[in-house]
Amino acid sequence: MFEHCLYFNTTSLARKVDRIWTRAFKPFGLTPSQAFMLRVVLAEGPITHTHLADRMNISKATCSRSVDGLQKLGLVDRKQTSADGRSFELVSTEKAQALNAELNETSAAVTKKLKHLVGNEAFETTVTNIKGINAAID
Repeated sequence: MFEHCLYFNTTSLARKVDRIWTRAFKPFGLTPSQAFMLRVVLAEGPITHTHLADRMNISKATCSRSVDGLQKLGLVDRKQTSADGRSFELVSTEKAQALNAELNETSAAVTKKLKHLVGNEAFETTVTNIKGINAAID
């Protein structure tokens, strides 16, 4: 019935993939969204909420709520920018920096597992195609 339905098939896949990533990041006390967001802050910070929301392809409100959670966990701080008193940048804390290598290793292990399950070529092609479809729909 839904063999050619992009919505059904991508959301079905997303639920399965989300369960895998949720298990992977559970030992850190993070959701997959929080973990990926933290990885961006660690790699690209200091970073504004706007840039982080764009990078994660989420709304600024959703980004702000997720950042609130990371801040409560002591993993990010909001610092006022010198250019605009109303604007804040996100910076990683020492606690977050101590997790950086392990977060990256965990992500690499999950990616390796998924590539093993579906095959390297299918994995790479699927990611490339999804990114292309995502860009085309924008």
